[in-house]
Amino acid sequence: MNYFNKIDIMDNDKALLIIADSERDSNMYYATGFPAPDPFVFIRKGNEKIMITSDLELDRAKSESKADKVLSLSQYERIARKKGNNSACLIEIVAIALGEMNIKQLQIPANFSVEYADFLRKNGFRLEVKQEPFFDSREIKNEAEIGHIVKTLRNTEHALEKAIDFIRKSKIKDGFLFSTRNSQITSESVRQLINVELMKRGCAAKHTIVSCGEQSCVPHNTGSGPLRANESIIFDVFPKDEQTGYYADISRTIVKGKASRSLKKMYKAVASAQELVFKSAGNETRGDAIHRKVMKQLSSLGFKTGKMKGKMQGFFHGTGHGVGLDVHEPPRISKTKCTLKTGNVVTVEPGLYYPGIGGVRLEDMILITDEGCTNLTKSPKVLEV
Repeated sequence: MNYFNKIDIMDNDKALLIIADSERDSNMYYATGFPAPDPFVFIRKGNEKIMITSDLELDRAKSESKADKVLSLSQYERIARKKGNNSACLIEIVAIALGEMNIKQLQIPANFSVEYADFLRKNGFRLEVKQEPFFDSREIKNEAEIGHIVKTLRNTEHALEKAIDFIRKSKIKDGFLFSTRNSQITSESVRQLINVELMKRGCAAKHTIVSCGEQSCVPHNTGSGPLRANESIIFDVFPKDEQTGYYADISRTIVKGKASRSLKKMYKAVASAQELVFKSAGNETRGDAIHRKVMKQLSSLGFKTGKMKGKMQGFFHGTGHGVGLDVHEPPRISKTKCTLKTGNVVTVEPGLYYPGIGGVRLEDMILITDEGCTNLTKSPKVLEV
């Protein structure tokens, strides 16, 4: 089954409307399978999927998109001119098209333009905002989607291993890391290495995390400056495959040199929390219950969470999140109530963060199955390199 053909059947009394570009709006890309940098229109009336595009994109949309019908924006511009509107804007043209299709009730996504929504309501359209997931079927990945995610993941693992191997081969001078060519190794240089490797393999990465020491205690600190020996270095890499649009997400923590006893204890605890999730996750299991188990496990091992000396310490983020056409999407393994389903692809990423000691995070991606879950990630986990 083509993954672009499994869009939900929503309330048939209400048509569905998205106005967006598909490069940034994952719902639009999911609905149409058509990559475009400029906004266009998607309408679903009953089971029929309709696109309205500029003449520039018309032929490409007809040949590449998964729409049942592709219409030209200019044909509705001509209708507007006949009605005396010689400079109709996009939403005015959309209103004409909806009128021609005898559509008055619409479901729209939560990120729909307020300006567009106000215009439609003032002109007699009844709008209902559907919260995410806008397409419920996006949470359940089919075989093709899983294949796309795994492909991105393998490329991500390759780039990550290149970076870890680079650090493994580095030299320690005065507590800092230097390459075999005697250049100082920084977060920036390693991030560039990862991102370039990903680019070579058709993936695009943004905000890749290579954080060391105290910086690693802030989970989303991307890292900057020289990397130091005997301190934790957190990698978190989450690129998108530029051809398919699907993401992967992986984190590893390493130490070049000798890890402190405290770091080793933290690493062991985080690894055990991951294993707890691997054993607990499965079809119809509660994500929030799993998250509570992880928090209890880490606390029982002596790792308390809370604000200490004005900073959050311990484990203070979610255990995992869905990954697909967005790097963060439902479902989530967190305090938010949710039920995992067969076909979900989610991360498992417990972490511990203590200033003065460092941060530890391990992140794999799992596929939820009827029998439990399958770990899709193959990258090894080694603390000291």
